[in-house]
Amino acid sequence: MYRTSMRRRPRTVSLVVALLALLGGYLVAGAAPAAAADVLLSRGRPATASSTENAGAPASAAVDGNNGTRWSSAFADPQWLRVDLGATATVNRVVLRWEGAYARAFTIQTSSDGNNWTTIHSTANGTGGVQDLTVSGTGRYVRLHATQRATQFGVSLWEFEVHGTGGSAPPPPPSGPIVRVSEFLADCPFSHRLPDDPIVYPNLPGASHMHSFFGSRVTNAYTNVGDLLAGASNCNPVVDTSSYWVPTLYADNQPVEPVTGIFYYLGEGVRDDVIARIQPFPLGLRVVAGNARATAPDATTISRWSCLHHNEVGASKDFITCPAGSMLESYLDFPQCWNGRDLDSPDHKSHMAYPVGGDCPSTHPVPVPKLRQVLRYPVNGPASRFRLASGGGFTMHGDFFNAWPEEELARRVRDCIRPIIKCGTDGRP
Repeated sequence: MYRTSMRRRPRTVSLVVALLALLGGYLVAGAAPAAAADVLLSRGRPATASSTENAGAPASAAVDGNNGTRWSSAFADPQWLRVDLGATATVNRVVLRWEGAYARAFTIQTSSDGNNWTTIHSTANGTGGVQDLTVSGTGRYVRLHATQRATQFGVSLWEFEVHGTGGSAPPPPPSGPIVRVSEFLADCPFSHRLPDDPIVYPNLPGASHMHSFFGSRVTNAYTNVGDLLAGASNCNPVVDTSSYWVPTLYADNQPVEPVTGIFYYLGEGVRDDVIARIQPFPLGLRVVAGNARATAPDATTISRWSCLHHNEVGASKDFITCPAGSMLESYLDFPQCWNGRDLDSPDHKSHMAYPVGGDCPSTHPVPVPKLRQVLRYPVNGPASRFRLASGGGFTMHGDFFNAWPEEELARRVRDCIRPIIKCGTDGRP
């Protein structure tokens, strides 16, 4: 028995070695390569499109991480949506979250310069819904190029997700404590004074009462959104080229300009779930708050007057007497619900509304930031000394012509307003 065992052992060892070798071969041959990292690269990045259906469906809405907002194109073929990842990236996955209006035929493309494109996915049988596509490509830019619509409408995406590695690094997290206030702001001093109003009296110089302008240095009766975008601004941040204006204040019949013009963009006044749905103002939106034709303080008087550092004096819809050493303050809140269609209306107010019961009314379903205008005038003393170019203190009103760059405004809404974080003029906590 002993000799038999010794005789068989080499064969047994050989079989074991052969099995191990064979098994090792299978293990090597069957080992899957390490999966490439799958990081969402596109969220919050600059996005552009061939067209938009209306101002409420911008390209930025497809990369904002909110499945309740969407990009929608004009009703024609072809259309495209492009996202800039900030630097060269390796792309391994693209997720399309279509709204009902989807593309039947489309390609996914990458580019290093935004001009020359390489196709990394193509189909003529798009299904709509959520399409999770495995792709392989590199580039700084990634584009959906839709060549055939599946409906009579345009093409529309809730979200356009690009996954992979690379791209530019996201901004660093804030180093200090987070203050839970839904806010960012623009500090825009007095710029100039003119009897012009490009919203109420466009192309009619001198047709208006005297106005004091803030922010854009170029505003006059002929101003359009292109002029604002191309013009200089005195705002901090300078990227805000919007124009803000109010009737000029007179003290003893002499014009007085504010020493500060602060414009707060807020998420207050609505429920938290509504704050989470707030959208950026559409580019070119024009809004008037208050009633320049009021004949007495009434429900249309939106503004409030108070005295700096003297809360004991209270607040009033009309001018107020402030003690020596104080300053006269004006507060004005603009409406924060938009009808989702119009950049203006015949009365310059009907396309906007104030919230009711913490939410936007069904007629104006799109929540936007609440713009709060705070002005401080270096005057005090008897209220009888003061008048506005439009009349009594109860006629105080404000005009806002939005010319924030779309991606910059979208970033501030995404990073400050929706998560309820207090940000400064730089749009950072």
